[in-house]
Amino acid sequence: MPRMTGGEAIVRSLVRAGVEIIFGLPGVQMYGLTVAIRDEPGIRMITPRSEFALTYLADGYARTGNRIAPVMVVPGPGVYNAAGGLATAFATNSPVMLIAGQTPRDTIGGNTGALHEVNDQMDIIKPITKWQGRMLEISDVPGIMTEAVRQLRSGRSRPVYVDVPPEVMLGLDEVELLEAPPQERLTPADAEIEAAAKAVADADNPIIYAGSGVHLSQAYDAVREISDDFNIPVRTTAAGKGIIPDDHPLHLTTAGMAMLTKGGLPDPDLVLAVGTRNALGMFSESTSIIQIDVDADEIGRFHKNTTPLVGDARETLLKLHAALGETDASSRPSPADAVANVREFLARPEHLTEPQESFNNAVRAGIPKDGIAIYGMTQLGYYGRTNYKTYMPRTYIDSGYSGNLGFAYPTALGAKLAKPDVPVICVTGDGGFGYQSPEMATAMKYGINVVTVIFNDNAYGNVTRDLDMEFGGQYESELTNPDYVRLAKAYGLESALVKDPADLENTIKDMIYRDAPALIEVPVERMPRPGGMTTRPAWATPRV
Repeated sequence: MPRMTGGEAIVRSLVRAGVEIIFGLPGVQMYGLTVAIRDEPGIRMITPRSEFALTYLADGYARTGNRIAPVMVVPGPGVYNAAGGLATAFATNSPVMLIAGQTPRDTIGGNTGALHEVNDQMDIIKPITKWQGRMLEISDVPGIMTEAVRQLRSGRSRPVYVDVPPEVMLGLDEVELLEAPPQERLTPADAEIEAAAKAVADADNPIIYAGSGVHLSQAYDAVREISDDFNIPVRTTAAGKGIIPDDHPLHLTTAGMAMLTKGGLPDPDLVLAVGTRNALGMFSESTSIIQIDVDADEIGRFHKNTTPLVGDARETLLKLHAALGETDASSRPSPADAVANVREFLARPEHLTEPQESFNNAVRAGIPKDGIAIYGMTQLGYYGRTNYKTYMPRTYIDSGYSGNLGFAYPTALGAKLAKPDVPVICVTGDGGFGYQSPEMATAMKYGINVVTVIFNDNAYGNVTRDLDMEFGGQYESELTNPDYVRLAKAYGLESALVKDPADLENTIKDMIYRDAPALIEVPVERMPRPGGMTTRPAWATPRV
């Protein structure tokens, strides 16, 4: 067996899994891993300005590139700083691997005050990771790394955590590396598929409700073929945008069921839910749900009348398509006219909100159909979940239910690293961009040519508006901002100030193909709530 350090064994295991980039900050407990990365030609490290950005970069890279994204941090504060982005990766089912240093081996769990010590470090990260492993000997490395990769490639893809003390990274031993496991694709039993096919064929008004699991399984063609061949319209979650093009004649957009039925869509009697928890489906209690999900624990959590199909989305849909071909489902009349009427209804002026609509259209018109848009937690971001048009998979990314302010810019940098030849645009507000503006240095260092559009209202705009409208006045939600155009120039970025949608569209078109990172600032006034946000949840309204 070859003799190597634990750090080298970790890095070579990553290379065997197809990893080309690791996102990390080289701290004192991580020297053994750092030098192993330096000396391994098959991998490189991207180092941002803070650990806050690390896991967001990895998430953008993993989701856009559909690949494993490892992250390297020091123990204690490094783990805490990376936790925000890891929570987003957990919420969005992103295959991020957090490799965290530890205090020296004989101090683990001792609460001795060792540098960067946080006692029970593994326990604090459990709620936002799928699996956790700890290496205490170099001989542990092959097994732990193989299992970490297996966890990322099987079942529901969510972050995993690997914990390693410095002695393991620096020590030498004979190590036999293992082959990386392939992706597992489980499917339901044939009898379950046949029963589901009969139920779909017998339904009068079925729809497909597709979420992020379709991206993870790359089941796009399978969804479209069932839709096209058996005349079933498709509604997507926000995380599922791009599964089917927005201009496909059977795509119902991401609008809620209340708006779809107001637009004339018959209330579905059966929903084929694919790769979605169905948490926000809001279907009638009488509606039958056939839920395809690789995570059995998610099936039926939000709708009692649910039939499970536990399995990989693509493989399950392929089997279901074949079974539907044995029924008369293809004789169902096309719902294309009804879908067209719904989309016309949703496009009426009373259902759109200005100025969000005009600015959103300017962003969409400024980049090609295959361009990738990362929408932050900002007024345009809330609006884009329903109204930004997507035509290809993984070309729209948001922070899912985690809703992290500040996630957009580093996530966009990670997306561009995964797709260097595809235009990438980051849509953010001044509040969110303020979290991560030093990462402009990262963009310059590595030549990550993202175009960032900052809509600047000098406030945490959503909070300011809510407090003014419902709580008697805003408090501490207004911001003092730098001149972002000049700040970007100081970092070396191309930058511009624009004031209207037409100018924004033209400036994006100009900057998107420049060989440089760029920033566009758009000063705006307070924006109104989009129509879909007019109903406030009880927990967010004042008590009377």
